[in-house]
Amino acid sequence: MTPIAIDLYSDTRTKPVPAMRRAMAEAEVDDEQAFLDPEVNALCEEVAALLGKEAAVFLPSGTMCNQIAFCVHCARGEEVLLDRSAHPIHAEAGGPAAWAGVVLTPLDGDRGIFTAEQVAARVRTNRHAPRTRLVSIEQTANLAGGTIWPLERIEAVAATARGRGLLLHMDGARLMNAVVATGVSAAAFCAPFDSCWLDFSKGLGAPVGAVLAGSATFVAEAWRYKQMMGGAMRQAGVLAAACRWALRHHVERLAEDHANARALAAGLSELSGIRLENPEVETNIVFFAITRPGLDAPGFVARLEREGVRMGAMGPQRVRAVTHLGVDRAAIDRALAAVRRVLAQARAEPG
Repeated sequence: MTPIAIDLYSDTRTKPVPAMRRAMAEAEVDDEQAFLDPEVNALCEEVAALLGKEAAVFLPSGTMCNQIAFCVHCARGEEVLLDRSAHPIHAEAGGPAAWAGVVLTPLDGDRGIFTAEQVAARVRTNRHAPRTRLVSIEQTANLAGGTIWPLERIEAVAATARGRGLLLHMDGARLMNAVVATGVSAAAFCAPFDSCWLDFSKGLGAPVGAVLAGSATFVAEAWRYKQMMGGAMRQAGVLAAACRWALRHHVERLAEDHANARALAAGLSELSGIRLENPEVETNIVFFAITRPGLDAPGFVARLEREGVRMGAMGPQRVRAVTHLGVDRAAIDRALAAVRRVLAQARAEPG
């Protein structure tokens, strides 16, 4: 099997760089469950300030952030409004139903972004239906192509939600990609939300961790669910140190990932047999369709792996490529060369 030299499957494939590993090795640690770990405490304080919230809690994953937020905000049987492409619908193993007992109601947004009018039209108040309780927004919208929720749209949706007595949650898996791409601060993006979180194991390049933020009351209750779900990590300073290092060194460099994604999209757009789904790449995610007769997405990515390049088949014809700190511009050029070879081989085959 050909070793994978260029992994564009996801930005979760990043690995801690040597300086980050040194910070982890040298971290002072103690029991984070008892609020004694200095690295964890410092990380939570830094992220709370970054997002403009009172308090924060360090968790193993962004998925746990979503699950806990839904548990805190919603009673069982209540409803969460979110885009049809949202992570909790597609990639959290039914957790919102299992943990919070909530109904996830998808809205048909445009590239992952719905409108205030759609929220207003979908709120339910009669006793025969689930009570609408929470609106959840994903920044950036992953399965929609890494699209950025504009601040004006967020504020309009929030105003409508507030006017109907609803709470708001931000899934901030790639929030800092939106910050770097737009120049809008994380605190400004998060201001309308009752809870929000920041992931460190994607573009920021840490091996583990996310931080969920909100009011002090919200975080106190979030800690209860952290205990319930087995999320206490004890001497977690070794992980928090990586996240703190990422905040200092890996935020501004996200612009490089965005530029590399645009270069990848530009190269793919020139190839017969490929149709870009998001030709105007906003952040670090590129989606494209395989249009070559006789070649589907699983077959394409399998052939591409034999060339040492990994992407993800996201459907019968749909492929996703995600740029990150482990892939530089030279690697993008090599990946495009590999795609050209795969397409040429497919064209040369009979039938």
